[in-house]
Amino acid sequence: MNLIWIFPIAFRDAAEPWQLGFQDPATPMMQGIIDLHHDIFFFLIVILIFALRMLVRALWHFHYKRNPIPERIVHGTTIEIIRTIFPSIILMFIAIPSFAPPYSMDEVVDPAITIKAIGHQWYRTYEYSDYNSSDEQSLTFDSYMIPEDDLELGQLRLLEVDNRVVVPAKTHLRMIITPADVLHSWAVPSLGVKCDAVPGRSNQTSISIKREGVHYGQCSELCGTNHAFMPIVVEAVSLDDYVSWVSNKLD
Repeated sequence: MNLIWIFPIAFRDAAEPWQLGFQDPATPMMQGIIDLHHDIFFFLIVILIFALRMLVRALWHFHYKRNPIPERIVHGTTIEIIRTIFPSIILMFIAIPSFAPPYSMDEVVDPAITIKAIGHQWYRTYEYSDYNSSDEQSLTFDSYMIPEDDLELGQLRLLEVDNRVVVPAKTHLRMIITPADVLHSWAVPSLGVKCDAVPGRSNQTSISIKREGVHYGQCSELCGTNHAFMPIVVEAVSLDDYVSWVSNKLD
């Protein structure tokens, strides 16, 4: 039995006031990023405790009143070996798990759907390339931020748009990112995606959203005066709802 139906869970797919941690992961990539962060943070705490202990011990034993003439240690073979080998071992334990996320980000899985995101000053155009059979019948739309005065109850300020990117959950997607003018970026934290839109180039990234929900992002590259007013909203729905949405858009 699925425990989500017994204990409802409210996922955090948008930034919250005074938030320090990550948003809840919606893709295997974001889950891997969070796991890597926790692994490295463990070693950070161990190193911090060890360094603080050494500092406090040195201050205690080498206080000028407690030990006016401290012992002078010029060198020590044992301590030199220890302080060289231990950091190397720690770096090895950090490096090995850190190889997987970058290679996974570059891996392109055979996509079921391809979406092209074109950055403008200061809105986005989305093209669902798989459904563009002709100029008359194409699935292309612009996505603008909803002004604060037009927000409805429950909508997020500076994060809601008039046309969301609707995608099916548990499906391999390919995002092609490119700008029409200046440098932009397509970044959605809960999806673990941050892909720059570089003028004259088309970058791509793979996404596989593992649960339904609404995921918010923003442009993370300075692109002009209204850089802060071109958010991203990705809505992951069931396959049936996605088919209905596509049919309505193409009618």
